[in-house]
Amino acid sequence: MKPQELRALCLSFNAVEEEFPFNPDTSVFKVLGKMFALAALDARPLTVNLKCDPEDAQRLRSDHEGLIVPGYHMNKRHWNTVTVDTGSGSGLPDALVKELVEDSYDLVVAGLPRAERLKLDRP
Repeated sequence: MKPQELRALCLSFNAVEEEFPFNPDTSVFKVLGKMFALAALDARPLTVNLKCDPEDAQRLRSDHEGLIVPGYHMNKRHWNTVTVDTGSGSGLPDALVKELVEDSYDLVVAGLPRAERLKLDRP
């Protein structure tokens, strides 16, 4: 997956905004003000920090050793750093990256107050 594809994927979800609170090179993707993905899209290797269920996080780290690691500068119980592309064409399969981004978005939405979640259901 290329950086522009990762960005487009993150922005494809309902009510998502891209912000740059840390520096102009680090994209932070938020749903209703809550972060679900963070990536330096110009960095090599291309990685993204994603929220993850703690049990799934451990399993994913074991299954994809070196490509999914505890979240860099994040709560390591709830966040993983996912290597999308190493620069040499290797990395995680696009389908898995898409699933992990979607899971991160869903986890953040599930943690929103009910009134906020209802806003997302409206067309």
